[in-house]
Amino acid sequence: MDKTGNEGKTHTAFIGVGSNIGDRCNNILIAEKEINCSDVCKVVEISKIYETEPFGYLDQDKFLNCVFKIKTSLMPDQLLKFLLATEKKLKRKRVVRWGPRTIDLDILLYDKLVISSKDLVIPHPGMHERMFVLKPLCDLAPDYIHPVLNERYSTIAEKLKSEQSPSVEWMPV
Repeated sequence: MDKTGNEGKTHTAFIGVGSNIGDRCNNILIAEKEINCSDVCKVVEISKIYETEPFGYLDQDKFLNCVFKIKTSLMPDQLLKFLLATEKKLKRKRVVRWGPRTIDLDILLYDKLVISSKDLVIPHPGMHERMFVLKPLCDLAPDYIHPVLNERYSTIAEKLKSEQSPSVEWMPV
């Protein structure tokens, strides 16, 4: 058994990444480096990076969003703690809900698990309603099946895209 309490098993997780303070692209690169410098997580693939409008709290700058596919020996609750510590290291401050941030690291998916606890919900709640999550996720895993909705992410994204204004563009940065 390793120091994570895991018996050497590697898990696949998808991490939603966003930044809208400072050098947004560099913040994402530093987050990737921090994850890769650990001995418990490795980024194995990165989606395209998209510039997106803010969600929820609108009085803020645009975001850069992408998704990291990672391999990890951490269990979901341990991964959450690791990502929160990484955000803190990158000077993330939680002042306004959905407000500006140097970095945001959210567990979107972890293997095929469905988890609902006080601190952690997987798949990430609302991800199926947020194109800034679905578009980069579809760059990496369009044929993955949402474990609750039982639909491909590409299908969910197409439905959402048809509901949005035709003026919304999803161009990579």
